[in-house]
Amino acid sequence: MNACFIACARSFQLQAFHFSGESMPSSIFSAKSKRCHRKHVHISDSPSHIILCRWHQITGGHEPAAAGTLASELALPLRPQPSILALYFSLHLPAAPSSAPSTPSRFTSSLKPWPSLPSFSPWNSIPDIPQGSCEAYFGNGFSRQVDAVGSGGADVGGWFRCFYSATLRSSICEGGRVRMDSSKIRMSDGGESLDSVMGRTEEDELPKFENGSFEIEGDGSEASGGDRRMVNEEFLNHYVPHGGVHLHTMRSLIESMRIVRHGEFQCSQWIEEPTVLVTRFEYANLFHTVTDWYSAYVSSRVTGLSSRPHLIFVDGHCKAPLEETWEALFSSVRYAKNFSASVCFSHVILAPLGYETAMFKGLSEHFSCQGTSAKSLRESPKHQKTSRLSEFGEMLRAALELPTDDDSPKKSSTTHNILFIRREDYLAHPRHHGKLESRLANEPEILAAMQNWAANNTKCSLNVVNGLFAHMSMREQFRAIYEASIVVGAHGAGLTHLVSARSKTIVLEIISSQFRRPHFSLISQWKGLEYHAINLAGSYARPEMVLDELGGIVRSLGC
Repeated sequence: MNACFIACARSFQLQAFHFSGESMPSSIFSAKSKRCHRKHVHISDSPSHIILCRWHQITGGHEPAAAGTLASELALPLRPQPSILALYFSLHLPAAPSSAPSTPSRFTSSLKPWPSLPSFSPWNSIPDIPQGSCEAYFGNGFSRQVDAVGSGGADVGGWFRCFYSATLRSSICEGGRVRMDSSKIRMSDGGESLDSVMGRTEEDELPKFENGSFEIEGDGSEASGGDRRMVNEEFLNHYVPHGGVHLHTMRSLIESMRIVRHGEFQCSQWIEEPTVLVTRFEYANLFHTVTDWYSAYVSSRVTGLSSRPHLIFVDGHCKAPLEETWEALFSSVRYAKNFSASVCFSHVILAPLGYETAMFKGLSEHFSCQGTSAKSLRESPKHQKTSRLSEFGEMLRAALELPTDDDSPKKSSTTHNILFIRREDYLAHPRHHGKLESRLANEPEILAAMQNWAANNTKCSLNVVNGLFAHMSMREQFRAIYEASIVVGAHGAGLTHLVSARSKTIVLEIISSQFRRPHFSLISQWKGLEYHAINLAGSYARPEMVLDELGGIVRSLGC
């Protein structure tokens, strides 16, 4: 029998598979605008056919079809043969495109797989999502596709398109054969240690894009000279509107994009694998960072990525503890200014600002969404219910190598952790003085009262956890939330961790008169968590009032 090998690649990222069969059709990859060529080589004593299928970004920019699908279409068995393929490609590596420098460096590495999530629901197979529904807010409401450059039919040049959500009034955009010149982005380098940049202004850290900061390769049909803008003002106003964001960096980035003639598209480095670009604003605040995490996650799902992408910060913020979770969520994390020369992307995704997510918009827009299980939605879909935040919480836990199910940790029904999330002083960013505004004036007194009360409970074993999050790693923080039966805390960003809480976690928020804001009652609602609040007349909480509310919650658990 002939041994036939199929290598499917996006540019030069290769996956190899061995098939046994008598013959191979001369062009099995003719559909969907994929080009192939065939070579006859000799491996050992048997002739083999090598088909190198180069997958074009113009076809949509998504990952190639699974090899198993190709095998099933050909009715052939499949088994990996990496060593022979490595030998072949060491001798037959395709040349770089003629429009690129002769020896551009090409950055590829193993992408992290998506973990298995109990609450996961498909993102791209939901028909007719009603505007204003929970799925439109939290899931794939990005249903209107708008092509700006290329449409998948051409064989040369770049492509760019946006998926617009009428509900969120924002877009997720993606493109191929896009070049970034970081020297034209005015901002600080980013990634420095905090103590080395104290006093630096936010204006220095946020990007300002010169024309041509980003460029996209043309297909040869563009006119020479003149206005080479990729999109006009009308496109931006329709699909990337300012909304309530004064400095809309994603809009400015797209506005800077210019079309470059096919023969003039030069790259010093190529990143072959999907890469998400993110600009952060309030990067040291957990609530705002969670909205950024969610935006990047949704963008990766809506664009159909088969693995977790790389991520590049298009901002100049210094390093912060929250970066630990960025690095866990995505395959790699870099700063735009890390690239000293131009870098080209085979597939780049622009994530909307965190301000444009449902988590942020819910603070000012009224929409009714109740969290429920993915299982119940599969059995009985309802437009005013969602399991997307539960899915996202499981993604956060999986990224940090914590359990994704609700059944761990295995504990007795009479053993409960009561997590008290505390606010404490720490240095957050270059403009911060290290002092946090107190939102619970007698926090130590409340903690001591809770500990004494728990020690005297005779029906259950109650463990009060002192949640000093500012001195815990992100993984330790997520674990504390996951292991808690009850989460107690004054209004503050630390309560945003509720997105990763188990479905039966009970929340008690202590709210001072100066901070009556809906952040955590909404997160609890969107997650389907039981929520209680104590509204104070000032910032002092009487211990007996807190213990009375906590006692009622504990009794509901059978204690």
